Amino acid sequence: MKYPTDLTENQWQYIKKTMNLKERKRKHPLLLIWNALMYLIKTDCQWRMLPKDFPKWQLVYYYYIRWTELGYFDLILEKLRMKVRIKKGQRAEASLGIMDSQSVRWGNNRDLHGVDGNKKIKGIKRHVLVDKNGFLIAVMVCVANIHDSKAGLLLLRLLREELMNFMCILADAGYRGDFLDKAYSLYSYLVKVVSRDKDKQAKKEFKPVSKPG
Repeated sequence: MKYPTDLTENQWQYIKKTMNLKERKRKHPLLLIWNALMYLIKTDCQWRMLPKDFPKWQLVYYYYIRWTELGYFDLILEKLRMKVRIKKGQRAEASLGIMDSQSVRWGNNRDLHGVDGNKKIKGIKRHVLVDKNGFLIAVMVCVANIHDSKAGLLLLRLLREELMNFMCILADAGYRGDFLDKAYSLYSYLVKVVSRDKDKQAKKEFKPVSKPG
């Protein structure tokens, strides 16, 4: 059975080439494994509720863990991001990063959530860094009660470990205090705090601002 989430032939050939997957006789083609993962991501269903058209969930999960540990998903994201940036007339690697966080409610597991006092949200907090196009570069998840300035340093450490260089990283006032000095002294990242325009915020308007990088 075909699903709307199934990969096209061109998409699969790109993934296969990027991951350097070797063709050999298998009980279940790797394309079917990928289609199962795409279905899971889009529908957010439980592993055990994968439709019977796909291989057993245990096999799909095995490949998911294996490919995650090998860094294949990050590699595909990086290659696609660079390819699109070049098509847009930009450099392959971004020189400008934009950092922000979002608190979200997260289940009933007491070990995996805290309370964001500012937003009154009980759950987790996602810290994300994107380029000027909004393309994802890095993401980190922590409990919601950890302040942005502390979690932000962990995200910067992740970027430095991945040897990602930025001329400048833009952030909002949540990343304040001694975060700016530590970002530069520990990881050599120049972070600039950008204040929101109160008039535009009140009118709920959004207008992209052109930035180099």
